[in-house]
Amino acid sequence: MELDKVYDPKKVEKKWYGIWEEKNEFRAETDPAKKSFCIVIPPPNVTGVLHMGHGLQGALQDALTRYHRMVPGTSSLWLPGTDHAGIATQNVVKKSVEQQGADPKAMGREAFVAEVWKWREKHGGIITEQWKQLGASCDWERERFTLDEGLARAVRECFVQLWERGLIYRGKYIVNWCPRCQTAISDEEVDHKEADGHLWYIRYPLEESEESLMVGTTRPETMLGDTAVAIHPDDERYRHLKGRKAILPFLDRPLEIVFDDWVDPEFGTGIVKVTPAHDPNDFEIAKRHDLPSVQVIDEKGRMTREAGAEFDGLDRFECRSRIVEKLEALGLLGRIEEHHLAIGHCHRCDTVIEPLASDQLFVKMEPLVGRTIQAIRDREVRFYPDRWAKIALHWLDNIRDWCISRQLWWGHRIPMWTCAGCGEVIVSREDPTGCPACKSSTLKQHEDVLDTWFSSWLWPFSTMGWPDDTEDKNYFYPTDVLVSGYDIIFFWITRMIIAGFEFTGKAPFRDVFVTGMITDELGRWMSKSLGNGIDPLEMIDEYGADSVRASLIALAAAGQDIRLSPARFEMGRKFCNKIWNAYRFLRMNLDGNGGPGVDEARLDLADRWILSRFQTVVRQVDDGFVNYRLNESFAAVYGYFWHEYCDWYLELIKDRIGADGSPEERTHALGVAVRVLEGAMALLHPVMPFITEEVWHGLKDRGAADLICGPKPEPDDRRADPEAEAAMDLIQSVVRSVRETRWRVNYPLTAACRILVRSSHPRDVETLTVHLPYLKRLARIESVEVLPAGVTPEQSVGDVIGTLEVFVPVGNAIDVDVEIGRLEQELERLRSRLEGIRKKLANRQFVEKAPADVVEAERKKEADASEQVAKIERTVDSLR
Repeated sequence: MELDKVYDPKKVEKKWYGIWEEKNEFRAETDPAKKSFCIVIPPPNVTGVLHMGHGLQGALQDALTRYHRMVPGTSSLWLPGTDHAGIATQNVVKKSVEQQGADPKAMGREAFVAEVWKWREKHGGIITEQWKQLGASCDWERERFTLDEGLARAVRECFVQLWERGLIYRGKYIVNWCPRCQTAISDEEVDHKEADGHLWYIRYPLEESEESLMVGTTRPETMLGDTAVAIHPDDERYRHLKGRKAILPFLDRPLEIVFDDWVDPEFGTGIVKVTPAHDPNDFEIAKRHDLPSVQVIDEKGRMTREAGAEFDGLDRFECRSRIVEKLEALGLLGRIEEHHLAIGHCHRCDTVIEPLASDQLFVKMEPLVGRTIQAIRDREVRFYPDRWAKIALHWLDNIRDWCISRQLWWGHRIPMWTCAGCGEVIVSREDPTGCPACKSSTLKQHEDVLDTWFSSWLWPFSTMGWPDDTEDKNYFYPTDVLVSGYDIIFFWITRMIIAGFEFTGKAPFRDVFVTGMITDELGRWMSKSLGNGIDPLEMIDEYGADSVRASLIALAAAGQDIRLSPARFEMGRKFCNKIWNAYRFLRMNLDGNGGPGVDEARLDLADRWILSRFQTVVRQVDDGFVNYRLNESFAAVYGYFWHEYCDWYLELIKDRIGADGSPEERTHALGVAVRVLEGAMALLHPVMPFITEEVWHGLKDRGAADLICGPKPEPDDRRADPEAEAAMDLIQSVVRSVRETRWRVNYPLTAACRILVRSSHPRDVETLTVHLPYLKRLARIESVEVLPAGVTPEQSVGDVIGTLEVFVPVGNAIDVDVEIGRLEQELERLRSRLEGIRKKLANRQFVEKAPADVVEAERKKEADASEQVAKIERTVDSLR
């Protein structure tokens, strides 16, 4: 078969994914004779399309799944699904409906939700198909949706259990309200962004006095909802104000002057305004001092009638400007200071959130977290990297009650009804037909839906049939590892652990593999507004899925953020072509015999070395997968395949498989080369499934067997050969040294040379002499001569390799004086460069203020330049 000179992923990837699906090779069976391995996918939004974060986490999860699928005696499941994404999906469909000229509110709840389901049926499968382009080997027959019938039943069971235990309550509390999404959002759904703002100092007149109090605020518009001002009890400056009242400007409302420990005497003037309806801390002060609450901003972010006729209906930020202007005109504005602060934004739409007092449903979290805290501290649930465990524990130690009600139509509707006859509240697993207290049939269901995360925190076991006792749950649960970004440790990861213990008695997973986030080259998070996103599907189309997967995994180091640009995927493409070239080389020499066997009695040094090194790489791959350092696993195979197998081993066997080699030598060399290539493809398969399957099948007829099913290579101690590795290490070091010497002094690369060696270990000399054909092949060394002790050859360039001295006589091949002059000029240039680098590193301001990676890069430049200077100095001394 004629093979393309350059690897074409488009010819390979679609073909193999189709074969795997047709053979149902992603299906995980519940086989008691096998151990299970399971990952549940962090469900992407049903509205979503594949983004680069999905690409990274999908590549990692698929690699883990494929690795364990190749472990003998393992049933490996990657369970897929999507999230209904209440806020995001409702917003998308709302816009679509409005563009068609309809009013969602006029449609009513039932009709609108029907429209959302239609949208989901039409668009909900897009991201699933995109996962497949990445090569995701999910068990698609088990795919779940957070609003499907089974998960809806699980959510309802969870809600009822918590209600029956008294852990769900209805309360008026300050919530984070998004005026755009028109719903409450949890603390974890608020992004706090640093911004430059102002601190306005406002004069509040004292009742029956010409005096006034100076009060600082960052939100002047909320002053219209003030019901008090507060001072710390120990602030001596204001003790005389006890029992007095202030007057609210504009509205002339009398304000209590309260003394509360929460007030910071060092902030501003030490006097703060208290707006209970629009600030969580003020809300708590109001409860402690029995203060009234006045709502002056509504759900749309506009001022209410309570704000006064002059401001009624204004946007909150427009109102702020009006108030500041009026305060200044009335002489009530003391001063304005620049003030840096963190402003809360909606995680979904980036709108500035508005704290509002609202009736919501909450889950009491403190009674639920004890088992989870213990499990993380005792490493029953382990975080990789470990530092994220401390972050999770800090949040759990300071946990607040969870607001679970959302003012939406799309989602799990709260299973709570109120009787119109007697006011009885009914929470039930089934829809009630009548009131159990008064028998009335007039019941009204709660209008809100549950927070999207309320279904997601059940995901590891609800997807397997909980609350029923199913075969899948008994076999695959608890799952083995969760792969997720650190941005949802609080939203989701810790809540899943809590839910697992509460509803199943077990942690939902053993390990948590926390990945970094993908940023652009400047370290900025990718976003539509910045226009700095990279479409993974475009990258797959240009570079191939294997190249994208390999590049992402190579960059994914221990939870660190990845600075990404499209050029980074060149690494993956070049590696694919390196694999393809090695495959083509062997295919052209196999003569269609499907790959000969290996004659153990005929192994020479290069064979023993490459087989021994393979065992080391197998162990490195296993260690990386077990400890979630997949980048290190990939780096080990990458280095072995590219540099040891291709650059050294295939070069060394070319004489044996060429015209000068005997048929026996040819057969044997090809046998070892094919065996190692097969093994390397098996090691690489979890990361690069398509090209490895293609090459593995192309080497010989495999029948119905596919590489995806394994088995993976296992370490074989019988193949470990330290002696061969030491001998090859010496040969490689000499070859590198001679190559570099020839390059440095302009010794013609095509001309043969001789080397003079001296060592305190005779075996070193013997190794070089016996394996002179290797030296000839790789460095055109025609002879190895032993140099007597104490003799230094003239016009030779020397190097020291461990206990071995190596000299290359160059006098007959180059003009020594010309080369000395050229090298001295090069030395002058390098010394000047080195001096500049050292001056920069001696600048304390640069070292302290520059990014750590920039400083580290300069230090590496210094080390490299120093090494180059030393080598050229030695070369010049040798030539003289």
